[in-house]
Amino acid sequence: MSTPTSDWGDWLPNAIADAEPDGVAIWYLGCNGFALKGSEGTTLFIDPYLGIGRPPRTVRMIPVPFDPEDVTEADAVLATHEHLDHVHGPSQAPILESTGATLYAPDDSLAVAREEEAWTDGWDVTDEQFEEVTEGDTLEIGEFTLHVEEAHDPDATHPVSYVIEHDAGTFFHGGDTKPSDAFARIGEEYDIDLGVLAFGTVGLIADKETGEGQRTVWYNDENQIVECAHDLQLDRLLPSHWDMWRGLTSDPKVLHHHTKSFPYPERLELVEIGDRVEL
Repeated sequence: MSTPTSDWGDWLPNAIADAEPDGVAIWYLGCNGFALKGSEGTTLFIDPYLGIGRPPRTVRMIPVPFDPEDVTEADAVLATHEHLDHVHGPSQAPILESTGATLYAPDDSLAVAREEEAWTDGWDVTDEQFEEVTEGDTLEIGEFTLHVEEAHDPDATHPVSYVIEHDAGTFFHGGDTKPSDAFARIGEEYDIDLGVLAFGTVGLIADKETGEGQRTVWYNDENQIVECAHDLQLDRLLPSHWDMWRGLTSDPKVLHHHTKSFPYPERLELVEIGDRVEL
């Protein structure tokens, strides 16, 4: 497997490495990828994906923002589930190789790295850099406290969500989750300042076996994403994934209308690939 060379150069990983945030800075890497950096320098990457999909079935609509070899600082890479755009050797193994970071992921995601893609054979990565997580786990990664929580993604075999706590606030990443019975509990248990939820439209995606267009719903629609955000009691909702795949893209500005009558989310945080926000 190969990764296209970025036409953005190395400015984005350099911006992350050079940043000195007062609290926590967060960069949107496109698709469902994020980088978090705390005031003490701890750096986390969540679901970074630098591939182009599998054209013509899945066609990338946004730039590849950096080459993974250009990442020089990372303490951890987190995967939410086992799909290609969340666990991807050419995108993530070079980060582990160059930084010594650990991949934290549920069992089926680690099976991709260990068995399907054999990261330890293709890159200078050791099995000690893989750590399995599951719902209910709590880990300390530098200045961050990571809570592994439930997610509901009917297309995945073992998805999880992450609640990441810091002195500056609390961040939630739901992966590709749709509404879940667990979210009301999570919303009561944590005071979430900023939450990421996948958003998109319905499209005709070629069936893997027949090649014929099949009505596909991979991400939350307008009402589902607001249901998730409301149950999670998000102060700020950051929609992701809406920019990525041809035929499934959407416009997150429409969510202003859908959130108006609900107490949560209190406001929308709309970003494009490469943007930085503060927790």
